[in-house]
Amino acid sequence: MTWNSFDLNLLVVFDTIMQEKTLTRAGQRLGMSQPTVSHALSRLRHMLKDELFVRTPEGMQPTPRAERMLEPVRAALQELQVTLEDDEFDATRASRSFTIVANNHAARAVIPAFARRVATMAPSVVLDVRPVGLLHVLDQLDGGGVELALSTLIEGGDRFKCVGLLNDEYVALLSNDNPIAAEPELSIESFAALPHVSSTSGGDDTNFIDDALAERGLVRRVMAKVPLHSLIFLLIGSNSVAVVPRRVAAGLVAHCPLAMRPLPFASPRVSLSMIWHRRLDNHPAHRWLRGTLRAAVIGA
Repeated sequence: MTWNSFDLNLLVVFDTIMQEKTLTRAGQRLGMSQPTVSHALSRLRHMLKDELFVRTPEGMQPTPRAERMLEPVRAALQELQVTLEDDEFDATRASRSFTIVANNHAARAVIPAFARRVATMAPSVVLDVRPVGLLHVLDQLDGGGVELALSTLIEGGDRFKCVGLLNDEYVALLSNDNPIAAEPELSIESFAALPHVSSTSGGDDTNFIDDALAERGLVRRVMAKVPLHSLIFLLIGSNSVAVVPRRVAAGLVAHCPLAMRPLPFASPRVSLSMIWHRRLDNHPAHRWLRGTLRAAVIGA
């Protein structure tokens, strides 16, 4: 393979197939037809002498060669994008996307207000917000496929910057027709007696609940552990209770028949931070993104 004949657009196609897992979705994201994406992949296969992707019922699965290529290719594409973009970022005229991973707390407490603000300020900018998933946040940022992470505070060392966005407390969330919701104060005995629903998608450590109850000789019964969107529907019209960060609860109470009550014991603080690779510190578009996010959190 000779570099002077290599088409860098093929690496963009490669990275998009890695993310979308199908040629059709990759084409839709790139504004290309499926046959055009297939032809680009064939060219890349020929040049690299590897299949790169194997079709399976779950989508296009990468070969070991493709897996090894992923992080260096994403990092190189991100560096190239940073290099070629203007020194000034005009949000009103910009047409680009930002890839962000967010934990459950951020997805409910921060992203809605943030997305509305971005839509107003930069109508052609797309926020591609994804769940944190199973990969470590810093690995995703290091790979270059993610530009910003919203998660709990992480010590990133020399390569990453981590800035706190907010500190929250936990509250009890229950159906607004639950008789307990009408009581002047939620007692610890009533709280322990309710069936508990736990969220599996937040990553929160809620062992403090069991510790607080144990100090009073009480034990709770966890009836289900489910993702947050399922938790909401389990609570509505039931006698169950869940413990979630206050900002998450406040957003749900505003739109769902749910009630929010203080916990009958001291709540630890739950933090939310934004994390990014230091190579983006002075990038104009990224500085605008971070500033807009901070403004959305303050204004929420």
